[in-house]
Amino acid sequence: MTAPVTSALRERLLAALETVRDPELDEPITSLGFVASCTVSADGYAHVRLRLPTYFCAPNFAYLMVADAYDAVSAQAGVRSTSVVLEDHFASDAINGGVAAQAGFVRSFDGEAIAELDQLRADFLRKAVMAGTDQVCRPLLAAGADPAALLAMTLGEVPPSRALSRLRERRAELGLPAGDDAPLLVNASTGAPVGVDTLHAHMRRARVTRISIEANSGICRGMLRHRYNTPGQGETLLSPASEEDR
Repeated sequence: MTAPVTSALRERLLAALETVRDPELDEPITSLGFVASCTVSADGYAHVRLRLPTYFCAPNFAYLMVADAYDAVSAQAGVRSTSVVLEDHFASDAINGGVAAQAGFVRSFDGEAIAELDQLRADFLRKAVMAGTDQVCRPLLAAGADPAALLAMTLGEVPPSRALSRLRERRAELGLPAGDDAPLLVNASTGAPVGVDTLHAHMRRARVTRISIEANSGICRGMLRHRYNTPGQGETLLSPASEEDR
């Protein structure tokens, strides 16, 4: 590859890594600063180094991010070989070796793990849906909408925003209704519309979930800066994200 082609491919790799999210925080690993480096050689060998806020970050969360990063980079045209390496983590060897071998979580942690991580991923997606519900509803309530009126709203009636697009994506990933005619308020586990009797509890849970995720995001960013004190590849220097970005 020529230098311009290699540079363009690297930009595509960073864009691909932007689709990889921390499962707990529901934010891209790029904007969180978790991508220490991203390089690609002239012959299409891609190498990504990841880092996390602490040495003891949960290995199941870490495995998901490394595996998703590997898949995202490997899927890019022009990439012939992919290496994704998590550094400075107590389970780095097991995670890096397992992802490289496409072994899955259970085989990577033989004798320690008893199940793959599909359920964990779904649990965090449900939390993301709840947090996203609060992010979408807060502007509506601030504009004077009655909480009960939200029960009759569909996603298509909500003013477009990044938060709304994100909520639709998370709901679609879970197989929940995400089209224009889908109710704005749905049970994050079943997709059933929220009823009058559960409205206030649903909205409280959505708010608490959003606050919890944003608080954890701030803590992780602070710990990462303290640990490394250098920006990650593709990291926005405007973090934490604005309300609209969230």
